[in-house]
Amino acid sequence: MKRELSTKQKESLLNTLKSRFEKNKSRHKGIEWDNVEVKLESNPAKLWSLNEMEETGGEPDVIGFDKKAGEYIFMDCCAESPKGRRSICYDHEALEARKENKPKNSAIEMAAEMGIDILVEEEYRVLQKLGTFDTKTSSWIKTPTDIRKLGGAIFADYRYGQIFVYHNGAESYYAARGFRGSLRI
Repeated sequence: MKRELSTKQKESLLNTLKSRFEKNKSRHKGIEWDNVEVKLESNPAKLWSLNEMEETGGEPDVIGFDKKAGEYIFMDCCAESPKGRRSICYDHEALEARKENKPKNSAIEMAAEMGIDILVEEEYRVLQKLGTFDTKTSSWIKTPTDIRKLGGAIFADYRYGQIFVYHNGAESYYAARGFRGSLRI
């Protein structure tokens, strides 16, 4: 699979990302777009992944900079769990365990195909400090191995002014549950 955008796709994505960046300055105080753009231009595979995030409704935006690693951190900043990533179970094992009414994919597989990471609980909590997300939907988050071994998976949402982290069988899927991703560049 070719993980590179055409010149037209790249220009369109960069314009979208720049516009979102400028509209949401509170998400990335002290970060300059020109520096982000230089990193993006030199990482075509990561730009492709950001395009996948955008195409599935994630509305990725810069939410921070890791000084140690020298990386900008992008996360899905859409108000609700990305539309193009809903109605999926947690992982491949859960998908295979379903005997009937299987979803089309799983969160972990989709994230890997897109070249992004599914949010861990700590990242989800950081995201919620930047706005209000998942008030009508929920998002699978990276499940600790000990919970997954027992057949469960965890998801999070925001209701009643609080972040809720809860569990479900990993094979379950709902029209209002997807996943949010992050990408470091």
